Amino acid sequence: MKRPFAISLLAGGMLYSPFAAAQIETGNAPKDRSLDEVVVTGTRNETDAAQLPATVSVIDRKQIEQANTPSLLPILTEQVPGLFVSSRGIMGYGVSGGAAGEINLRGISGSSGRLMVLIDGHPQYMGLMGHPIADAYQSLMAEKVEILRGPASVLYGSNAMGGVINIITRKMQTEGISTHAHVGYGSYNTLQTEATNRIRKGRFTSIVSGSYNRTDGHRADMGFEQYGGYAKLGYELSSKWKAEADVNITHFNASQPGEVSQPLLDADQNITRGMTSFALENHYEKTSGRLSFFYNWGRHKINDGYAPSEGESPLPYRFHSRDNMMGVSWYQNAQLFRGNLLTAGIDWYHFGGEAWNKFVEGPQKGERKDIVDKQQNEIAGYIDFRQRIGSWMTWNAGLRIDHHSQAGTEWIPQTGLAFQIPRNAEIKLTASKGFRYPLIREMFMWGTANPDLKAESMWNYELAFNQRLLDNRLSYGFNLFYINGKNMITTASIDHRMMNVNTGKIKNAGFETQMAYRISKTWSADANYSYLHMEHPVVTAPENKLYVGISFSKKKWLLSSGVQYIQGLYTNVKVNGKGDETSENFVLWNIRGMFQATRNLALWLRGENLLAQRYEIISGYPMPKATFMGGVNGSVDF
Repeated sequence: MKRPFAISLLAGGMLYSPFAAAQIETGNAPKDRSLDEVVVTGTRNETDAAQLPATVSVIDRKQIEQANTPSLLPILTEQVPGLFVSSRGIMGYGVSGGAAGEINLRGISGSSGRLMVLIDGHPQYMGLMGHPIADAYQSLMAEKVEILRGPASVLYGSNAMGGVINIITRKMQTEGISTHAHVGYGSYNTLQTEATNRIRKGRFTSIVSGSYNRTDGHRADMGFEQYGGYAKLGYELSSKWKAEADVNITHFNASQPGEVSQPLLDADQNITRGMTSFALENHYEKTSGRLSFFYNWGRHKINDGYAPSEGESPLPYRFHSRDNMMGVSWYQNAQLFRGNLLTAGIDWYHFGGEAWNKFVEGPQKGERKDIVDKQQNEIAGYIDFRQRIGSWMTWNAGLRIDHHSQAGTEWIPQTGLAFQIPRNAEIKLTASKGFRYPLIREMFMWGTANPDLKAESMWNYELAFNQRLLDNRLSYGFNLFYINGKNMITTASIDHRMMNVNTGKIKNAGFETQMAYRISKTWSADANYSYLHMEHPVVTAPENKLYVGISFSKKKWLLSSGVQYIQGLYTNVKVNGKGDETSENFVLWNIRGMFQATRNLALWLRGENLLAQRYEIISGYPMPKATFMGGVNGSVDF
């Protein structure tokens, strides 16, 4: 189910997830920390997060595997303070009307293109609509996920104004062959499967994964079916150069039943999303870099359905669209002198697509009515400068100049300081600008279109403190932030016509904190909390979000449980002063367990919403009560 669950884990005496992520965020992890504990998001090279002023949370491969969910997004709602992902059922987010999967970070929404999802640093969003596709981000492809809270537009450009979620694809670190299979079955005839083969032979590596997931859903006409595949090839050309190529394809068929007060029939979606990329990397003693090409595409066929209770009849047409996004990205890091790192890069993006209605019945049967056919370009150059000052302070500064073929040019600065102070503590200060160009949908599609829209922009000011105590067994930290945005694109009445205009503002402020405590070799606990104040409320952004979890691990057993409290989650807000505001408060209790029956076979079980809470995240779409999933994981290594 696409909602929070417990996932704090202990294995081999090392605490995964909350504690490991907290170590990364404090930047004061032990000297023998592994390479996986450094971050690449918020910079363009593998860096100790202590040297970055930004806050980066990390979800590693252990957490992803032990979550036993096909989607990456549910774990983020639980483990990342300030982040919430909307849901409507046990599996599948869908698109168009009634869709879930809206990613909201500090009141900044991905559905409006203000929050970016990356795969290996490459932007992932629809060329026409400008927002991420939640069902495309599957667990099978991810080595880890890094979440940067706050603007990242200096490095990643438009759409990264509220932050980024960077999915870093899987690797095979050791020599040999490894095959893994996962099967689960549970409530509402829900099935999830995955199989992955990984190979490393000398300089060659490969990963091939496939998955099939389906559910009947907890309401009539709420079925979901998904096919996914991922493949990645790598070759080390020399000790200094490496080449990689990958491809990922997801196809899903989804139905949405409409609001309970106004049920729909035939509201079906047929969606295919794909991405491919090629990269050439170099790694020298004092310089490293990457040249990459990527191409994303989508094919969509949507029937918006009809409401018999309202006297409606089946629609005589189907909505179709094709979109694409192509890009070339180059950056190079160089150490100019002691304690310094300079990164320079260039990005070029070409994106767009076409949309039309095709009539399937009636006098226009077989005809096509075009809606839009548009392509746009974006080109940018940026520099990022980092300087270590003594042994206790690092200064960061960056600047990007970005040009859009229709909306013009934007200058994007940011700066910050990171202080390493006594008693394993650190303080971070940052001021960063984020921006978003108007989307093709906003400029050219439907009745509110306005081709004269300009870019949105916002400033984020942040103070963070982190500390580790008790020989690293206890880790805690907090963040204070203030967001001030202008030129936000809203819909307003201009000369008696509703149209998109740059009149909106954002003023959000908040507090985030998290803690992890390794009680003993078998017990651990973690918690996180976020408070968000919005001058102008938005849906899917709770005012208060609290999670508390505890886990037990001994020999072949792993048990964990977590409780999440959500308060002030808006499901409806006023638009132009009209309409009603409604909000939800609820408590979710989830539990999971795993038993390692043999070296190559594990049995798992998870239960969600065990208190059988009645609640909605999307207005008119009640969530399921208690649900259960169970299955087996098998592996073979050579």
